[in-house]
Amino acid sequence: MNSAPVLNVIVDNLVEMVDHFSGVATGEALAPLLVLVGTALIVLTLGAFGFLTLGALADLVIPE
Repeated sequence: MNSAPVLNVIVDNLVEMVDHFSGVATGEALAPLLVLVGTALIVLTLGAFGFLTLGALADLVIPE
C-alpha cells in the first residue's frame, strides 16, 4: 500500500488549494469575477475537448 502516502499528499494539497482559492474568491472587487471567468473558461475548454474525444471514439467504434 505505497499509494496511501501519495493520496494523503494529494488530498492535503487539494484542501490547501481550496483555502487559498476561497480567500481569493472572497477578496477585493474584481477577484470573484475573475475566478468565475477563469472557471468558466476551463470548464468550456474541457467540455469541448471531451466532446471531441468522445466523437473520435465513436467514429472508431461505429462502422460507416
